[in-house]
Amino acid sequence: MKPFFVYILECRDGSYYTGHTDDLAARMRQHEEGDIGYTALRKPFSLKWQGEFETREAALAFEQRIKGWSRAKKEALMAGDRERVMVLARGLRQAQPERSGAQPERSGAQPERSGAQPEREGAQPEREGAQPDRSAAQSELQESVRPEPVEGPPPTLYATEAPPLATQVITAQRRAMAKAITLLESTRPEHRAQADELLTALLPHTGNAFRVGISGVPGVGKSTFIETLGLHLIGQGHRVAVLAVDPSSSVSGGSILGDKTRMERLSVHDRAFIRPSPSSGTLGGVAEKTREAMLVCEAAGFDIVIVETVGVGQSETAVAHMTDLFVLMQLPNAGDDLQAIKKGVMELADLVVINKADLDPDAATRAQAQITSAMRLFTQHGRESAAAPQPVLQLSALRGTGVHTFWQAATAWREARTRSGQLQARRQHQALSWMWERIEAGLRQEFRHHPAVQALLPAITQEVEAGRLAASTAARRLLQARQNDQ
Repeated sequence: MKPFFVYILECRDGSYYTGHTDDLAARMRQHEEGDIGYTALRKPFSLKWQGEFETREAALAFEQRIKGWSRAKKEALMAGDRERVMVLARGLRQAQPERSGAQPERSGAQPERSGAQPEREGAQPEREGAQPDRSAAQSELQESVRPEPVEGPPPTLYATEAPPLATQVITAQRRAMAKAITLLESTRPEHRAQADELLTALLPHTGNAFRVGISGVPGVGKSTFIETLGLHLIGQGHRVAVLAVDPSSSVSGGSILGDKTRMERLSVHDRAFIRPSPSSGTLGGVAEKTREAMLVCEAAGFDIVIVETVGVGQSETAVAHMTDLFVLMQLPNAGDDLQAIKKGVMELADLVVINKADLDPDAATRAQAQITSAMRLFTQHGRESAAAPQPVLQLSALRGTGVHTFWQAATAWREARTRSGQLQARRQHQALSWMWERIEAGLRQEFRHHPAVQALLPAITQEVEAGRLAASTAARRLLQARQNDQ
């Protein structure tokens, strides 16, 4: 039977990394090539210890025990000093009342698919250990390992988790990124302070990514294009994060979250991260916390962040106000010049892409000419006419043709706006817009839960539904009640 390995690496900064694998040589190559986020940032490293287990479950169990050990106990294991390992375990069990600050590692119950999660030294409670050698070591561990109790109530999902969660996000742990975005998307009041603390901790590590928003009508091929583009960018050495927003049902409130399923090749790549989120009734083609999710991806070291909106029509433009480059995707035979002019989303587009050009090249060429003509009538939104690339491009995402040309145009656009200072000014304006958006959302929520408003709302609602009170009058009464109760 093929053995499973648990191993410990010592990194350049003196920290230890613990992981498990069924192919140690291949795993070490992944570390050397920088495919594992934590060690990629802490080269060089050295393999200090390894042990074999007969089953994956046994390897996982021992890996999680090691992650709970102190630095001294790990070093005793690496030195093969089984007696000292046992002494340290017994000593800490006797000194348990002094360990009021320790908490068990929450991530241990669900190890990542990659088989390892980095840990910092000495911050976790001790469990036990002896150097394993197959079944004998496993039997010994089963007899001697005893989880040590922790003082205080059991931890909640997010309680006191923001600082360590931020550290895990910065070291590019996928599970931590998912937990961080879930925390930021939470609507529970007790999570808001923790989410704000997390954002504050992540903010110094953000701002270095190229933010690309991609929008278009349903069926235009956004997901296919993003997968093809993402694989192309990874081939050039980039790390790509995709935030895909799916529409929520106005009837059931549910969302399919199927965009990640469409990106079969990109979703399994080590240098890509895809997070689908429901729109939850938010207008504009994006989710309410898309901006916050972008910051999480940037803090984790992803240098390209792509935001895919829901299928949009003529006026859904929110993504243009949170990204550096706004790309609008169109289909051949999508309408004439007048139809193009009517689309309010068109005047905000930095690049227009005509996808599926291979299906009807003549129609794609006509559409390119019509859209180019229509865009001359728009105000040059953030575009230097002398330096800007051709704003309307043709490509086929399914065949991969035109993707390289698109990225050249996008890169040229970014470089021109960076030199002129327009990109920095755009981000500053977006940050202020984000602030006011959150203020308005907070005021709306506070208004709905105000006692004076809640006392009047049922009666006024009945009056409006019965047609005895105008909606505008009802709104003024509720606002006045809120103001008088201050």
